[in-house]
Amino acid sequence: MACTFCLIATGEEPADVVLSTDDVVGFLDRRPLFKGHVLLIPRRHVHTLPDLPDDLVVPLLTAARSLARAVVDGLGAQGSFVAMNNVVSQSVAHLHVHVVPRTKGDGLRGFFWPRTTYAEGEAKEHAARLRAVLDQG
Repeated sequence: MACTFCLIATGEEPADVVLSTDDVVGFLDRRPLFKGHVLLIPRRHVHTLPDLPDDLVVPLLTAARSLARAVVDGLGAQGSFVAMNNVVSQSVAHLHVHVVPRTKGDGLRGFFWPRTTYAEGEAKEHAARLRAVLDQG
């Protein structure tokens, strides 16, 4: 069975892409913790962080840093939550970094993660706002 994230990386599976480089792709989570929740993946199939080749460490973390800034500047969040799972709770067996916009009092406590959904067209709007900030550098 094909990896869903690999299909997104090649454009074979649709996604609301907010960041795309030769090495990584960032796209909106379809079941976000909060609107603007981005999943960042290496284009190459990598299962977990310990499997990440040295040549992808800097591109992945640089992109995660840019996305953490973008959720604040583009969405008005007060901060961000950046995390990844390795095997346990890893819903897709492809390394992915969660970059989640945070606001004081948003209800996220510990590891109880409520999920939300986007209204029609809302995901595209959030993706465009994040892309605009990322395009500025």
